[in-house]
Amino acid sequence: MVVARSKAQRSLMSRILDRVDYSLILPVFFLLIIGVFSVYVAVNQDYPETIVPMVGLQLMWIGLGTVLAFLVMFFHIRFLWKGTPVFYAFGLGLMVLPLVFYNPSLVASTGAKNWITIGSTTLFQPSEFMKMAYIVMLARIVVSFQRKHPDGGLKQDFHLIGLLTLFTIPVLILLALQSDLGTALVFLAIYAGVILMSGVSWKILLPVTLILIMTIGGFLLLFFIPGGTGFLHSAGMSTYQINRISSWLDPFKNAQTTSYQQAQGLVAIGSGGLTGNGFASSEVLVPVRESDMIFTVIAESTGFVGSTIVILLYLLLIYRMLRITLQSNNRFYTYIATGFIMMLLFHIFENIGAATGILPLTGIPLPFISQGGSSMIANLIGVGLVLSMSYHNNLTEEQKWVKRQRKLILKK
Repeated sequence: MVVARSKAQRSLMSRILDRVDYSLILPVFFLLIIGVFSVYVAVNQDYPETIVPMVGLQLMWIGLGTVLAFLVMFFHIRFLWKGTPVFYAFGLGLMVLPLVFYNPSLVASTGAKNWITIGSTTLFQPSEFMKMAYIVMLARIVVSFQRKHPDGGLKQDFHLIGLLTLFTIPVLILLALQSDLGTALVFLAIYAGVILMSGVSWKILLPVTLILIMTIGGFLLLFFIPGGTGFLHSAGMSTYQINRISSWLDPFKNAQTTSYQQAQGLVAIGSGGLTGNGFASSEVLVPVRESDMIFTVIAESTGFVGSTIVILLYLLLIYRMLRITLQSNNRFYTYIATGFIMMLLFHIFENIGAATGILPLTGIPLPFISQGGSSMIANLIGVGLVLSMSYHNNLTEEQKWVKRQRKLILKK
């Protein structure tokens, strides 16, 4: 009897393992490995006395995030659906805390109140977890709206955009109070991706896109007009943000002062050449390269070849998530995956783009690689949500197969 029970338990475990999408886990696993080694190299060069606690913390965050990802994988869609408003409200509550509990010296160095700090201990960044709550909230809004208005139309499209905007505004207000422009852009990317996926008419999307392009063009033009930056500062833009954009436009103009990080990052990437300088050969000093500028460590150590492998791993991950999304018959899951994919794409494009000088620095981490617990855990929870989609797709197919087999047996 004990043997039979043991076999049954092994059989159940094997069925569970068979439902897991390992092709999605594999690129994440390699990115995590690359991240640990990159953090080790950066910390070993810059803060060798703290290498054990910092790398140890990174491994601990990966472990915690992995456990949470596999727990989320088993979440039933009904649980996610019912819990979404609670997650959203709880996330907003957490985002208020950095406005009260913050470290003045950290705010002075980063220009933002986006970390909860009590005393001298920095705990976590609530906006990272809010991203996941925001994604599932937008997904629920779109699905609920489409069920009530299946026919669509311009009027309904405007109504849907209004609803999505209504739930986006509180997040953006809190981020504005935190002076965290970079993270606000991530939320806007998620917002745009969900709207695009929802099937909103091009008659709305096209003029909005044109207005956005003209606004960005006019904004950048102010930096080249004499007195333009002064006007932006008087309009409420912080000196810190103005300096970041100025450093992006001409990184070597003030290479020893305001654009030091950008300039040093470009030098580090250029020094890597085709194949890099070898493991633990990160000699160019780049501020906070263990987090925001981690790509410079990869490029300097492994060169163009290693950097390309990292980008290919990201492309493979995005491809697998898209395949899982297309195979899903559940719209709620589809919109969740869409939001998470847009979030990852923006993070990857912005982080690597900022390191290579294509985009201004915004302090956005590189997913699964940058040092930091909040981003790491939130991203792994996002992977867990996509794994949940794949897991339940496989479970449904398995149940259908069992039903077909039972019908065949009954016919015989």
